[in-house]
Amino acid sequence: MRGDVLVLTHTEVPVHLEGHGYGSALMQAILDDVRARGEKIVPLCSFALAYMRQRPETQDLLAHDL
Repeated sequence: MRGDVLVLTHTEVPVHLEGHGYGSALMQAILDDVRARGEKIVPLCSFALAYMRQRPETQDLLAHDL
């Protein structure tokens, strides 16, 4: 955290669970929490960045334009 901005540097699920939607569920939970707290996010993690780029409804949570 940097003030009211979450800097997301890394997300990870175990290799044997990849491709089953756990990463997406993790991201959705993170974004729901960020929204509920009235915070913003900087997705430095490549998965988080790709997830948010694919979902226009998350753009209001960005601390900076992608």
